[in-house]
Amino acid sequence: MPKPEQAGQSKPFTPFVPASTNLPEITVKAVVLGTLLAVVLAGANAYLGLFAGMTVSASIPAAVISMGVLKLFPQSNILENNIVQTCASAGEALAAGVIFTLPALVLLGTWAHFNFLQTTLIAGFGGILGVLFTVPLRRALIVENPLQFPEGVACAEVLESGERGGMGLKLVAGAALVSALFKLAQTGLQLWNETAEWAAGVAGGKSLFYIGGDLSPALVAVGYIVGLNIAVLVFLGGVLNFWVAIPILAWLHGGIPAGQSASGYALSLWSRQTRYLGVGAMVVGGLWALVRMRGSVIGGIRSGLEAYRRQRAAAAGSIERTERDMPMQWVLAALAASIVPLFLLYRFLVGHTGMSLGMAVIMTVFGFLFSAVSGYMTGLVGSSNNPISGVTIATMLFASLLLLGVFGATGVSGAAAAILIGAVVACAAAIAGDNLHDLKTGRIVGATPWKQQVMLIVGVCVSAFVMAPILDLLLAAYGIGPATAAHPNSLTAPQATLMAAVAKGVFEGGLPWGMVFIGMGLAAAIIALDMALEKRGCEFRAPVLAVAVGIYLPLELSTPIIVGGVVAHLARRALGKRSAGAPSAEKDLEQRGMLLSSGLIAGEALVGILLAIPIVLSGRSDVLAIFGRHASAVPGLAILALIVLGLHRLASPPKSRA
Repeated sequence: MPKPEQAGQSKPFTPFVPASTNLPEITVKAVVLGTLLAVVLAGANAYLGLFAGMTVSASIPAAVISMGVLKLFPQSNILENNIVQTCASAGEALAAGVIFTLPALVLLGTWAHFNFLQTTLIAGFGGILGVLFTVPLRRALIVENPLQFPEGVACAEVLESGERGGMGLKLVAGAALVSALFKLAQTGLQLWNETAEWAAGVAGGKSLFYIGGDLSPALVAVGYIVGLNIAVLVFLGGVLNFWVAIPILAWLHGGIPAGQSASGYALSLWSRQTRYLGVGAMVVGGLWALVRMRGSVIGGIRSGLEAYRRQRAAAAGSIERTERDMPMQWVLAALAASIVPLFLLYRFLVGHTGMSLGMAVIMTVFGFLFSAVSGYMTGLVGSSNNPISGVTIATMLFASLLLLGVFGATGVSGAAAAILIGAVVACAAAIAGDNLHDLKTGRIVGATPWKQQVMLIVGVCVSAFVMAPILDLLLAAYGIGPATAAHPNSLTAPQATLMAAVAKGVFEGGLPWGMVFIGMGLAAAIIALDMALEKRGCEFRAPVLAVAVGIYLPLELSTPIIVGGVVAHLARRALGKRSAGAPSAEKDLEQRGMLLSSGLIAGEALVGILLAIPIVLSGRSDVLAIFGRHASAVPGLAILALIVLGLHRLASPPKSRA
């Protein structure tokens, strides 16, 4: 099996299906199955996101479902399965972009319901922009300067194992079963808490210390795939926030308030204050990433135009099938065709031509910027950990300031205009990260890029058409936002509530601008450190966006990632010590760790989606619970430790397993 590209690798890469082999990809059965799954996953993730503030990655579950369904037909192949997961994953990604932003308009009172045409246009064209923006980024992030894209690699491993069968499939299936049972017991039956955390007051109660970890085999697997370098940086970002910024802030505020727990106060400070450090760091890190990638991006556009000219000159055979993107002329024409309807929609909604034009320009510029940032962060830490809400907040901060300073927008109308911009950018960024993750999978298995890009647009369009009916149904059935007499158990929509607060905060005051500026300063210092490491030729590097993600995410997500990174480091160091012995055995062991990690991600993702069914039907998150939220985290921590130990033992040479 060809080895997945590693970050910084420049040597030739051979996909699972060679470029010289032509297999059916976009077939009738693949399109039908992919679009059906896109709709189902869009609905499931819309509810989960509004209810719990999170969505689940859909690529691996869709790939597993596709392999099971398409095997019922006389002929199917790995590239068809890849097309299905590409199309299906668009539903999950687009749902995230929509539910993180558009419900804020309901919370502000601007919308009484989700207008079908307006919601469809924003979601559909925003998602299409995300696909188009990433066409030149594929060469920059996947081909010329390949990033890890951990879930893209995991999805490719699952697809290849299903194609080959044998021991590889057994490893993926076994790890998936373990992870699925763990997720079912934890989230479904609620036999133990999902997070192990501990906090206490220090310095006589004037400050605090907090440590926590999400009990997630999938996050451990993400850490294993990205490796120690990135895992350390993500964890370092969490440390800067929870072990430096939050204790200092607690001390400045006079300690833990009476009647509030140390852990609750720490998470409150993170939510209201210190997460904006990550937002500031993302802004600077995103701009820096674009500066660093400018040559590759421009080269990608030029190579796309050159490829189109060669095809017009009947020289298409000189371009390998696995390197053919959508023609750049089509991309540019489609961009114009997408931006114009959004400008007209803005004009209809705000009633001001100049302001609408400014909104369209801001949307386009920030859409491309944060599509690149989203793709880069997906390449570092995976699509499940891609902080779309942070990207959207950064967009809305800039958009609000420009609307306030240039166009004189004020009050709720100004906040609504900023949210409309943020909604398009959120959809574009969510789809961009998903698209590049899928294209990484496609590069490994040997797919045709332009066919994946077309199918992602199909998935976006299908999902966009169902978003307004789904959201209106949820609004009528449960309510969105604060509880009311009519809806005492309404969907809290945490991200949309945050977006509404940010937009109003700019126009009415109250945002922690100091945190944003400090985050920008931290990013500048990290960039300087990384440049110094690069100049000295150090193997360890410090990409700023990896640290920014860690600052923005809660510490409990970073902790299992660092555990997985340490396990990968120990296993690979043990392999290196025995590299002179049996190279084939060493390669098998290295692949074994990737297969096991892929299975751990697959099992948790599959059960996460399946659990949405009883939750949606009952309207209760604890419908399957045995002990409820009073369960201890100790059993889960013990079982997760056994899973981590098993991963290390199975991925290490026999003599190092003792």
